[in-house]
Amino acid sequence: MTTWPLNQRDPSVGDPPNARDPLRLCVNATVALITCVLGPVALLGFSGIAIVAYAQARRAGLLRSRCKLGDTRNVLAYLIVLAVLSAAAIPFWVMLWMRMLG
Repeated sequence: MTTWPLNQRDPSVGDPPNARDPLRLCVNATVALITCVLGPVALLGFSGIAIVAYAQARRAGLLRSRCKLGDTRNVLAYLIVLAVLSAAAIPFWVMLWMRMLG
């Protein structure tokens, strides 16, 4: 039985030109798909996770974020507004699906 050397660089192949992994685009597409399917439930989940992460980071000393809002208090306020609006939208979203499927 022959074993193939996996996960090793082959020097005969050479370096690919400007090999940049577009993983972030794949992640964004996956998040968009989840959001399309789950609507405000996904928004509530993602914003809840982000609220917890930013609150922990703020307690650990992070005062400025790379987010366009800058101050972590602004980011937390924005995320809380998103969470509240998505929680309020969930019953309407469920009624919409019930009407479409019923």
